[in-house]
Amino acid sequence: MEDLGNITRLSDHVVRVLGQNPGKFTLQGTNTYIVGSQNPYFLIDTAEGLESYIPILSDALTEGRVNTDQPDVSDIIISHWHHDHIGGIPSVLVLLQKLWDERSSGKPYTPPRLHKYPAADGIPGRHTTDHNRLPKLLSELPAHLYTPSPTGGVFHDLSDSQTLTNTDGSTILRVLHTPGHTVDSICLHIPQDRALYTADTVLGHGTAVFEDLATYLSSLNRMLHFGSPASTPEEVDLEYVTLYPAHGATVANGRETIATYIKHRLEREAQVLAVLRSPIPVELYDETIIETKTIWTTWNLVRVIYKAYPENLWLPAAHGIDLHLRKLEGDGVVRRVGGDGQHALWKLLPPTPSL
Repeated sequence: MEDLGNITRLSDHVVRVLGQNPGKFTLQGTNTYIVGSQNPYFLIDTAEGLESYIPILSDALTEGRVNTDQPDVSDIIISHWHHDHIGGIPSVLVLLQKLWDERSSGKPYTPPRLHKYPAADGIPGRHTTDHNRLPKLLSELPAHLYTPSPTGGVFHDLSDSQTLTNTDGSTILRVLHTPGHTVDSICLHIPQDRALYTADTVLGHGTAVFEDLATYLSSLNRMLHFGSPASTPEEVDLEYVTLYPAHGATVANGRETIATYIKHRLEREAQVLAVLRSPIPVELYDETIIETKTIWTTWNLVRVIYKAYPENLWLPAAHGIDLHLRKLEGDGVVRRVGGDGQHALWKLLPPTPSL
């Protein structure tokens, strides 16, 4: 098993720096990545903002420094709005200026550009709730620590299929918009390593959480087929083998792992449909809630599907089952006929006649 040390050189082009925030949802912690063969580098994500991360990032940057007359980082890429990826923005920016001031002899400092894929107006998601700490963080960010966008904003907006180039003009990163985990989630293709940085869409082990299942599956399928097979010499640089996730170890068999993620979700969907097609067990039937034994609640589905699992896992499982039901509703397979949350009532619709 790969040793997830604080600083791990993955290749001549990529160094992984662990965010020092292990936990139930972050696994060993948030992986941040220094990309490039020499400074100024690209930094992918900034971890959670814990003080313990900063000296480790400093060591990683100074150890690989080649150009003393150049900043250590020219660009910071934020993969999505979750706090364990954006919380370190202020302290990282302070560190970068400090590292420059220590060796520059008063030469002018060019602060890094910050990049993120914008969340389109009107698209629902948890980014519109108080869970999103990014707006407040940005409002308090000293302007001298970053290079503003052409419109004066903090972030330079990323776009799908955009390429980010090195100082010699070669492509160092290619952007893939892969929503589902969040509306603004991206992956980054690193052609020099034949690798795909997957953020939280695919993890180093276990399965990922998501806000919208239909969108998430679409993104997984796009990732699966990206750059394969390469049909022309120009497409060879789109190939990838390895996954660099935001949590957990590198994944050597990238496409196989993504295919497994898709298979797992489709199997769960088939399981949900199989239960919906069956009558509600007598012990779960409650005439005060349900008028017919053909209508299921989300919670009853969980009780059947997860009956072999400890009950303390049922509540988080209910969220996943709800997301499957919402996808099936969008597909025209089921309809919610009442209730909400765990007590939402779901009716299986008759199949649409084929023409």
